[in-house]
Amino acid sequence: MTAETQFEPASRGLNRNDYKTLSLAALGGALEFYDFVVFVFFAAVLGALFFPPEMPDWLRQLQTFGIFAAGYLARPLGGIIIAHFGDLLGRKRMFTLSIFMMALPTLAMGLLPTYASVGIAAPLLLLLFRVLQGAAIGGEVPGAWVFVSEHVPARHTGLAVGTLTAGLTAGILLGSLIATVINSSFSQTEVHDWAWRIPFLLGGVFGLFAVYLRRFLEETPVFREMQARKALADGLPLKFILKKHLPAVVLSMLLTWVLSAAIVVVILFTPTYLQKQFAVAPALALQANSVAIVMLTIGCVLFGMAADRFGSKLTLGLGSLGLLATSYLFYGHLPTSPTQLVASYALTGFFVGTVGAIPYVLVRAYPAVVRFSGLSFSYNVAYAIFGGLTPVMLTLWLKTDALAPAHYVAALSVLGMVCALVPIPGTGRRNDTLASAAA
Repeated sequence: MTAETQFEPASRGLNRNDYKTLSLAALGGALEFYDFVVFVFFAAVLGALFFPPEMPDWLRQLQTFGIFAAGYLARPLGGIIIAHFGDLLGRKRMFTLSIFMMALPTLAMGLLPTYASVGIAAPLLLLLFRVLQGAAIGGEVPGAWVFVSEHVPARHTGLAVGTLTAGLTAGILLGSLIATVINSSFSQTEVHDWAWRIPFLLGGVFGLFAVYLRRFLEETPVFREMQARKALADGLPLKFILKKHLPAVVLSMLLTWVLSAAIVVVILFTPTYLQKQFAVAPALALQANSVAIVMLTIGCVLFGMAADRFGSKLTLGLGSLGLLATSYLFYGHLPTSPTQLVASYALTGFFVGTVGAIPYVLVRAYPAVVRFSGLSFSYNVAYAIFGGLTPVMLTLWLKTDALAPAHYVAALSVLGMVCALVPIPGTGRRNDTLASAAA
């Protein structure tokens, strides 16, 4: 029996412990992801407060999104380190550490002085805390996918990672809702004076609560069995990954590019785009965004379940085609009435949910012994490049083409359809949970 087949699961249904694990992991992920993305919902305000007032508006926004991008650029280092110890010391320990590392910088952001108070030190401190957030989220997302996939039977992998991804997108929804409440409850003067701090202070509290929730999770059966068999990775898992699993790394990076285009452009970038490009009121832009995220959350679960039922090829192919069509429908008809805006944004948001099927491919592409490191490296490096730089690139592109977001999403949707045709490296060696643990 090979090292690959030692970890094959029995085909059983989900039990009470599986549902508990999925619920707690998704809730904790939602709270942590809120901390990471709330920055973008206040990008316009932060640009005004943390940079010189005489700076041109487009340059302020460019530099603000540059700080936003820094969080993504810091993801690979944090992700590689956290994943390395996750493969050697345990998934649960690193899963808890990453969320603690997120809570403290978010809390600190809510207490920062602005440019008017301390000058250039203000954006530098904002950059520092954004980098720390990036290091934390670099371990959180791949760690969460690995954690839930190793707890459930093989035939429910899509549901598990789709539910977890839905939890992460619920964190975006929470950020959008709180931003909507802030913009609806306070005048723009009050938001600029002090109310912008509320979401960051809440984020710190949310993060510490998520640390508490993770006390109730158990180490994955896969890791416990590898530990008992002394089958853990020797040395630096990343060296083995680049030598033995390069096809998995390439496919994972391309799919992460697709995922980043869908999430960063349609969900995170678009509220500011609507306000700046089409003068949509902040409250309306955020309300439409909230509806789109609800549909995204539903879509993540449904597309994850579809991957279990129909396989990743059909699910990713049709989902990417739907995203291409609906994104052009949405961006190509702006500006529009509030009702049409919400409806078309919601439809596009649902097809963004195709990303719920992507981790189904990623967790199956690597063997258990280096799964955390392999997924974390490929996902975070790709997200740092494509996710982090996308808002900056689109800000510049929009100066010459108002449909830049539609073109970019469409191009990556085509890439998603191409990736759907590529066989998953290592397919056939499931090794996510163990026969002994799954019985």
